[in-house]
Amino acid sequence: MAKSKVKKNPVNNRRLMSRRTRSAIFWVIEILAALFLSLLFCVGFCYQVPVQDASMSTTLETGDSVLVNRVVKKAGSIARGDVIAYREGSGDKSDIHIKRVIGLPGETISIHDGIIVINGESYIEDRDLPKIVNAGLAKNDITLGRDEYFVLGDNRNNSEDSRFADVGNIAGQSVIGRVWFRISPRESLGFVR
Repeated sequence: MAKSKVKKNPVNNRRLMSRRTRSAIFWVIEILAALFLSLLFCVGFCYQVPVQDASMSTTLETGDSVLVNRVVKKAGSIARGDVIAYREGSGDKSDIHIKRVIGLPGETISIHDGIIVINGESYIEDRDLPKIVNAGLAKNDITLGRDEYFVLGDNRNNSEDSRFADVGNIAGQSVIGRVWFRISPRESLGFVR
């Protein structure tokens, strides 16, 4: 029995090879794009910071680990009520603290009878926090500069914050970003409000 020989068509082989090459190139490009976007996400939104003190209790506890959105700082969209991480002092080795933004650049802040006053109007927070016992420097009006924030800890009567001279107003350049997610302990995993 004679074997029939099938002639290979060089045009079809080139087309098949060309399709495979294009497919492989697109696959490599998709993987590289996914890696780049993942890296961008991690660098911008997943800067990990440990909570070092009880000034934000019960929102955040000592030993919790949180993620900080560093992109929001560059976009300049820090808002009242945001929980931010900032460096005390200059340099990358300085301590990182976490507090809640109360006063925004250009505003005048004071605290009278435990009530926060912003630009002459009482500020009522949407969370149940202890009444402020010690107004500190804020017993008198504090006017914030163009790039300054007034911050308080949620544990209002056990927090070193903008009410005290050793902390004062927080310069925008000291802000790392907005705290957005708690990653540990596991039972407290979730978004920070």
